[in-house]
Amino acid sequence: MGDGDYVRPSWDEYFMEVARAIAKRATCDRGRSGCVIARDHQILATGYVGAPAGLPHCDDAGHEMRKMLREDGSISQHCVRTVHAEQNAICQAAKRGVSIDGATLYCRMTPCRTCAMMIINCGIRRVIAERRYHTAAESEAMFHEAGVELEYVIDEVEKYENQ
Repeated sequence: MGDGDYVRPSWDEYFMEVARAIAKRATCDRGRSGCVIARDHQILATGYVGAPAGLPHCDDAGHEMRKMLREDGSISQHCVRTVHAEQNAICQAAKRGVSIDGATLYCRMTPCRTCAMMIINCGIRRVIAERRYHTAAESEAMFHEAGVELEYVIDEVEKYENQ
């Protein structure tokens, strides 16, 4: 009848797996990312990383890289052609008139500073990230101060080229 070894996924595992599937639509190979926003065991909005609607994607036009000087003197590189998966999910909710207040957000890496600020202001209470982003400390501190719970599925830093 049933598979004796099968373990039904938790809700967090389920929504993270959906975020991984959504990430397959991403159009920037620097961390193809997907996002799910859920509340009460229901998906409210989704998003993936890509250029704004109607503009060229990284996969077609290449990356639009910018260097950022960090406070510690280190330099990190970022592609600025794209809208982040978290931003696209929040925009989708706004466009459709869906409240995400009190929801949980599932994503591939620690949200960046801008995404963290948006997440806080949207009333999202929990963030589940698959891995740490290489410049996660600032977002982690903001979430802590704002009372947003942040959990990692795998407690290691996501690696990709030109960080």
